[in-house]
Amino acid sequence: MSSTVKPFKKVLIANRGEIAVRIIRSCKELGIETVSIHSTADEDSLHVKMADESVCIGPPKSAQSYLNIPQILSAADITGADAIHPGYGFLSEDDEFSEMCAKWGITFIGPSPECVRKMGDKIESKILAREAGVPTLEPIYVKGKDLEEIKKEAKKMGYPILIKASAGGGGRGMKRIESEAELPDTLARLEVEAKNAFGDGTLFIEKYVQNPRHIEIQILADKHGNILHLGERDCTIQRRFQKILEESPSPVLPEKTRKEMCDASIRLAKAVGYDSVGTVEYLFDQDDGRFYFMEMNTRIQVEHPVTEQRTGIDLIAEQIRVAMGHKLTIKQADINFRGHVIEFRINAEDGKTGMPSPGAITHYHRPGGLGVRSDDFIYTGYTVPPYYDSMVSKVIITADSREKCLARGMRALNEIVVSGIQTNIDLHKKIISHPDFIANRYSTNFLTKLHE
Repeated sequence: MSSTVKPFKKVLIANRGEIAVRIIRSCKELGIETVSIHSTADEDSLHVKMADESVCIGPPKSAQSYLNIPQILSAADITGADAIHPGYGFLSEDDEFSEMCAKWGITFIGPSPECVRKMGDKIESKILAREAGVPTLEPIYVKGKDLEEIKKEAKKMGYPILIKASAGGGGRGMKRIESEAELPDTLARLEVEAKNAFGDGTLFIEKYVQNPRHIEIQILADKHGNILHLGERDCTIQRRFQKILEESPSPVLPEKTRKEMCDASIRLAKAVGYDSVGTVEYLFDQDDGRFYFMEMNTRIQVEHPVTEQRTGIDLIAEQIRVAMGHKLTIKQADINFRGHVIEFRINAEDGKTGMPSPGAITHYHRPGGLGVRSDDFIYTGYTVPPYYDSMVSKVIITADSREKCLARGMRALNEIVVSGIQTNIDLHKKIISHPDFIANRYSTNFLTKLHE
């Protein structure tokens, strides 16, 4: 594969919040001008203030603003942007948006539409993974089967099982069920939800792994066939399949398994001709030491700073350079993994129930000191709108060891102040001081047990 280098003069960020701020910072270091877009609800957001230019693209609802492709492309056109960075969420894994960008002569900073399409379909991606020699759980495909046939196969698989939407992602479109009695209603409900949320009601079923860790491998690839891995992140601490804390290296992953996961991820990336940053996600069964491919995210991840802190590599800058057509300037042997890193997602929510808590921030003080990084977009006097994801900040802790990382993390969590709204800061303190978390005796259902 070959590509001509096309330097960017101006990048439009088709996103909001902390990821928009993060992208603006990397663009500034690369000498690239930036354009922010915003809804009327986000006119006072930090990403609007930091960009060189800003365009209001619609009212608060995402469908009329951050998901409004004609408005976003028009904003790029009138500002003369020659590239669009989608961040994560919203249109970041929309192959039609990527193709529309190309038709308008604008570079989409991400993988090719073909890669997005292949990996966005959970069923097709698992077939491709198996063909590439990547371990997967054997699925039950719902499409074309009657209820009795599905019941028979599910009974043979054994409960509990996990029903998934093929087009789902980000923790959405999944439901664990414990018995056959729940199957009919759950299938019907999830199909409707998947159609409404993703435009595709296709479902499949997998065996629910009882004691898993959620491990993901960061991939970096260019348009010249060069592919690297940047190690793993352990994303096991979740609420309703949504990650809230990530760390690297995984404290439970054997070195042999780590290498197998990284090698498998590169094989899959090569098989689909991957050409950007991406993440391959796995379930690691702590009972038998086996791992299984779940999905590949064809975008930058929320938790990418964890990898940046361990490697010293600016993933956003590399993603932009790759989109320009540059070859990777680093080789696998050049990557130096250092220390231990933990990221805390600070959400505007009730820490016990997870219910969002939008509103005015009367005082904000970010933590600091050695080994503490804050990626945020809030400030004293800012009002968190009720229309979008509840995450308002990420606190990333780096230290020589996990023990020191936890101590530094507790210090930072005690230092941060977000007044006027509820947050999950106290929940994070409870997590990292829990004996099972400290001793690595936990799985993806840790928070469920914590609240029992």
